[in-house]
Amino acid sequence: MNNKVALFRKEHFNAAHRLHNPAWSDEKNKQVFGLCNNKNYHGHNYELIVKVVGVPNPETGYVLDIKILSDLIEEEVIKRFDHKNLNLDTKEFEHLNPTAENIAIVIYNLLRARLDKDLELKIKLYETERNFVEYPA
Repeated sequence: MNNKVALFRKEHFNAAHRLHNPAWSDEKNKQVFGLCNNKNYHGHNYELIVKVVGVPNPETGYVLDIKILSDLIEEEVIKRFDHKNLNLDTKEFEHLNPTAENIAIVIYNLLRARLDKDLELKIKLYETERNFVEYPA
């Protein structure tokens, strides 16, 4: 059986951040990042959708046990980023601008390292109801 199936898990986390390039002037940061450059930070209620694609195991029928995926997201993403200031409280964004794009890439890399190489992975991250990114594209 070579039929691939997509498995999805939706989670959410809340985090604050500031979009800022320290190599730029305050004026340029404000021009490029607008309100997202607030020196006192701002927050989002992020919605995360993790998509895993693979062929179901013939013995279990699972692409991946959803409990394993849920626990993995909890351990690698939720505990790391939920109710944190991404700029100040996380090593991942100590020198990386925490844009939605970069957050999605970081989450992808954290999860990819823990999943079987035969499984495909895609991250969809909603920063707001109308603004979201997907990685890989």
